[in-house]
Amino acid sequence: MPTYDYICDACGHVWEEFQSITAEPTSKCPECKKKKARRRIGPGAGIIFKGSGFYQTDYRSDSYKKAAESDSKPASGGGGDSKSSGSGDSKK
Repeated sequence: MPTYDYICDACGHVWEEFQSITAEPTSKCPECKKKKARRRIGPGAGIIFKGSGFYQTDYRSDSYKKAAESDSKPASGGGGDSKSSGSGDSKK
């Protein structure tokens, strides 16, 4: 069920109300009791995740994490091979 924002045109009171989508909008202000309340147009809520944190990488498999870790490390042992690979610059 969504939460709707309301404002009273008589007294200016602003409040939120937790209602069903099919429920009729509230018209009575809880503050001044006049029937001048109307729903405010808001940006919407979107999805709200509650908890310690939700990240794209939270649910990755162990094999994916290991492959990503090995990709981020520099390759070792290849320093001498690239210079001796037939470039023709070595003096004999």
